[in-house]
Amino acid sequence: MQYSTFGTDLLARSLAGTDPDESPLTHLSVIPSRPATFAEWPEWVPKPLLDAYADNGIDRIWTHQARAADEAFHGNHVAICTGTASGKSLSYQMPILSTLLNEKNSTALYLAPTKALGADQIRAVSSVIAGRPEFGHLQPCAYDGDTDPEIRQWARVHSRWIFTNPDMLHIGIISHHARWRQFFRHLRFIVVDECHHYRGVFGSHTALVMRRLLRIARAAGANPTVIGASATVAQPAEALGRLIGEPAVAVTEDTSPRGERTVALWEPDFLPAVTGENGAPVRRSAGAESARLLADFVVEGARTLCFARSRRGVELTALSARNLLSESAPELESRVGAYRAGYLADDRRKLEKAISDGELLGVATTNALELGVDISGLDAVIVSGYPGTVASFWQQAGRAGRQRESGDSLVVLVARDDPLDTYLVHHPDSLLGKPVEATVTDPTNPYILGPHLLCAAAEKPLSENEIDAWNARPVAEDLAAEGLLRKRKSGWYVAAGVEPHAEIDIRGGIGGQVLIVDTTTSQVLGTVDTGRAMSTVHPGAVHIHQGESYLVDELDLDDGLALAHPEDPDWTTSARETTDISITATLESRRFGALTVAFVEVDVTHQVVGYLRTLRTGEVLDAVELDMPEQTLHTRAVMYTLTPEVLAEVGIDETRLPGSLHAAEHAAIGLLPLVATCDRWDIGGVSTDLHPDTGLPTVFVYDGYMGGAGFAERGHSAFLTWINATRDAVASCGCESGCPSCVQSPKCGNGNDPLDKDGAVAVLELLSRQYLADA
Repeated sequence: MQYSTFGTDLLARSLAGTDPDESPLTHLSVIPSRPATFAEWPEWVPKPLLDAYADNGIDRIWTHQARAADEAFHGNHVAICTGTASGKSLSYQMPILSTLLNEKNSTALYLAPTKALGADQIRAVSSVIAGRPEFGHLQPCAYDGDTDPEIRQWARVHSRWIFTNPDMLHIGIISHHARWRQFFRHLRFIVVDECHHYRGVFGSHTALVMRRLLRIARAAGANPTVIGASATVAQPAEALGRLIGEPAVAVTEDTSPRGERTVALWEPDFLPAVTGENGAPVRRSAGAESARLLADFVVEGARTLCFARSRRGVELTALSARNLLSESAPELESRVGAYRAGYLADDRRKLEKAISDGELLGVATTNALELGVDISGLDAVIVSGYPGTVASFWQQAGRAGRQRESGDSLVVLVARDDPLDTYLVHHPDSLLGKPVEATVTDPTNPYILGPHLLCAAAEKPLSENEIDAWNARPVAEDLAAEGLLRKRKSGWYVAAGVEPHAEIDIRGGIGGQVLIVDTTTSQVLGTVDTGRAMSTVHPGAVHIHQGESYLVDELDLDDGLALAHPEDPDWTTSARETTDISITATLESRRFGALTVAFVEVDVTHQVVGYLRTLRTGEVLDAVELDMPEQTLHTRAVMYTLTPEVLAEVGIDETRLPGSLHAAEHAAIGLLPLVATCDRWDIGGVSTDLHPDTGLPTVFVYDGYMGGAGFAERGHSAFLTWINATRDAVASCGCESGCPSCVQSPKCGNGNDPLDKDGAVAVLELLSRQYLADA
């Protein structure tokens, strides 16, 4: 290495004895430190609040905090987008606490995507005002699914600052707004924390919940100011504007201090003598590699978080690290733990304290610790598998270096055996030199908008102006034709007997829910929306719940039940399905010579026909047949066609066409998250050498949600960037004929057969040339 930093010194143990030509380290960069810039306290901050902050060790504020607070105090919707540990909480606390102190009836509402973050922010506010009589009437209080009914009733009457989440806001507050009339009448501020989290279907639902919230508050006589906060969101003013449907201003210049940060990209090597599906090579798993790094960093005394993609991955990573330490440093084995959703609140608080106090040196965690929960004093972060967006990567990276003496830190991204991960560790500018993604939302999706229109009409009749402002007239007329809405001279009313609120799943499920039940205890393990049930909880499927494995015995779609029993097999399952796709409408189409690229509405018909059982090493154990009913999804897709003649010119004849298109489709699905804020499990694809609707070789990549989620549209608008990245990822992969790092897919309904890796490279290169030649 050419230079020595805190991060490179920490990595030295893990790289000791490694041949530089065989090193898993594919890239190393250093982000330099930065000094702070301070500002004066705004003149409107009352002295009791200044005294409270001083007693908590805050006697100066940074420039961005003063600016954001001033915008909000003077009634402007404001989006604060500055780095992790940059004091965004203080930026919204100042105007809210100042107003609540000076205006005896005013109220505030705080929204977080997770209950843990809400609880952390209540603690932060309470620590400021604790023991001060002048703040005694504020009573900040949580109001979520974990809150006792008695406390909920008390909070509704007495609390002036409610901390909740979009789910409870929808089902437990707005739906009962008459009980909250006093609170809404005096609502001055709404905080939307970690607003980058509101994307896709969840973001579209939340956008409509926010519009309904503002509508009810204004009907009660209030005019609240919205404050959005995120460390990682592109075009923050526009993002907040899309979420609330109104203009906002942005504060983006981060004036807080930052320590030196070393970022390392790490690719595990292939495992010798291990093959996966269709004989493909298999890399050492990201989990195993991350566990080794975690153990190494703990031995070096570095306080480390390791982010894993699943609850099971968290438990296995922590267990593997402890096993490694039991051999090399047994005195440190007890100082590694696991943190994930599903733990009791008291257990989570104890773990958070143990991390902050240094009692635990290493912790494997899900993204439960990605959001703004304040864990201080960390030295290193290991990201076990790219988390899906640049925004999430920097959120996780930002957990390290908080409030240490120097603030220096190390971040290591360990690549999974996945096309996007492989691409990023070999193209670091696409991760480290790229701005965070714009959030993708589509609140006009009729399958999302329709149910919210019914909720809004049930809360208060909708006016003609509101129908037009929400771009909802066609949807409203369809609902009226179905007898769900009634149009009167005074507005649009919900039909008698319609109770719409319980039908909406804010987190994105559309089309009803299937309960997953443990037959040995009758405990509900969770839910899955009906559209995904047959591919995820089919008979024989392995279901993971809070780190425990269950085997599904029966799926009853009529009753909405999946029955399972505890079992811990040494294999996992993945559904195999057939898919047909038909074009129902063309929304946009562009032709580039022999290439046509289009954004279309489609009907996708799935049928699960079986599943694979795969050992944890990646080896396929066997295939099991199933006979499940067909399901049709109406959604949106990005589509391209090529003529047989131009394909033949690059060596893709009739015999190679199916495998080449299939491999190109898989790789494109794997790389779409590079340009859209989605996960590969949010999207699907179909390729065919002759599609009946186009009469040509055709590839579709579609949103896996009814009505679409905006991901395919983003792929259509960023087509060239997406396809070029896909080509580079496949061409640079070190395997001979295709593997999970390039053209194989863990969700392929055809068992990853046929696949032609070289043909995929030729197709992708042809797409790029055609696009550029005729653009």
